[in-house]
Amino acid sequence: MTGQNRTTNSVPSAMRQVFDEIVTATDAFCLRHLDEEYAALCAKLSAKLARKRPSPLVRGDRRIWAAGIVYAIGRVNFLADASQTPHLRTDTMAELLGVKQTTMTNKGRLIMDTLKIGLMDPEFSRREIIDKNPMTWFLEVDGLIVDARHLPEPLQVEAWRRGLIPYVPAQAAASTASTPSR
Repeated sequence: MTGQNRTTNSVPSAMRQVFDEIVTATDAFCLRHLDEEYAALCAKLSAKLARKRPSPLVRGDRRIWAAGIVYAIGRVNFLADASQTPHLRTDTMAELLGVKQTTMTNKGRLIMDTLKIGLMDPEFSRREIIDKNPMTWFLEVDGLIVDARHLPEPLQVEAWRRGLIPYVPAQAAASTASTPSR
């Protein structure tokens, strides 16, 4: 399932055509050169931009917006770092997207500044990045800082329900353990 199908319901009807055009481009790029997780994160970011009032997506070239979105998600997840998998240099990304590198990076930085997105932002991070980022999991409980991954499952569920952590680690570990290995 592509990112477009997962987030269409959260996009205002007035922005749906613009959203669809941008996500069609990000899906095509991500599924060809990156992976499905990148496609889903790009669709999530596109939907957030489409919901912004007024949406910045209404003005400008959809292709440039798509490139900026891919760049922003790639930057959050260190895509240009050769130690990451998948890995893609910024100049290669711009070439594959058919845009100038400076145009793509400027649009990506504008997106990140507009939505206050930083490196390793849990909302737009790949699962691997989230798992490695201890700041994602630190919570204050009764005045003490604790790692949510070490809390009992009912407390993890409550922290997830409140939006304090991205997923319930106890349940993720159980589903991973029951998944047959290849």
